[in-house]
Amino acid sequence: MYESYWGLLESPFENVPNPQFLYKSSQHKEALYRLLYGISRRKGCVMLTGEVGCGKTTISRSLISRLPQDNYEIALVENPKISATLLLGEIIYQLTGDNVKNGKVDLLHHFNRVLYQNMEAEKDSVIIIDEAQMITDRQAFEELRLLLNFQLNNRFLLTLILVGQPELNETLKKIPQFEQRIALKYHLSSLSYEEMVKYIHYRLKKAGLSRTVFTSEALELIFKYSEGIPRKINNICDMGLLVGWSMKSEYVSEQIIDNVLKEKSQW
Repeated sequence: MYESYWGLLESPFENVPNPQFLYKSSQHKEALYRLLYGISRRKGCVMLTGEVGCGKTTISRSLISRLPQDNYEIALVENPKISATLLLGEIIYQLTGDNVKNGKVDLLHHFNRVLYQNMEAEKDSVIIIDEAQMITDRQAFEELRLLLNFQLNNRFLLTLILVGQPELNETLKKIPQFEQRIALKYHLSSLSYEEMVKYIHYRLKKAGLSRTVFTSEALELIFKYSEGIPRKINNICDMGLLVGWSMKSEYVSEQIIDNVLKEKSQW
């Protein structure tokens, strides 16, 4: 709606996990590098945690885009709040497209065949569980742990990546036999003010705009109310561009952002 007014080719602040718009702050780079390292070295299990809206899902999608299809088979589970058996069936379906509806033993046998088929095809199997803090069935965590037993003498046959909110850490502390299997961990925090400014400029540039649109005073206000959380930053900036367009303003000023925040007090 407002894109042509500001000289944009597309909307820069959509809250979707588009890897093209991943701003690689020092934290985001480190998170991505650790995930890639865990996969390339077949570390077994890697965990990424972070506050709501900090970019965990976008990082996971960027990770997938970096893994060549010729070398990897990837299962992405986005809604893991299901029973242990259904979770195993979902992983198989995401890896192969096979809808196996038999019992647990048959599911495990099928899964075992898939892993060995991938290995023989010189492909690594990667399982990504997004929103892993939603898993409420203790048995589901036990099944995920047991998947790590699929290994040869010198390597794991799969890499399990858990992505979730901070409470995932607390849950796994109560399951030490699982927590001890996690080879790498990383926690993603909110952006600093300097990183937020670069983040906003980066997304504007990716959407086709190189000039400054938000005034320095507006940026300070955005940081104050967003607390450096990308999802909140996106919401405020998107509405700021919309209101600025409706007012035919040359810039998104502090007053425009203040009006946006008053209308959207939940932010």
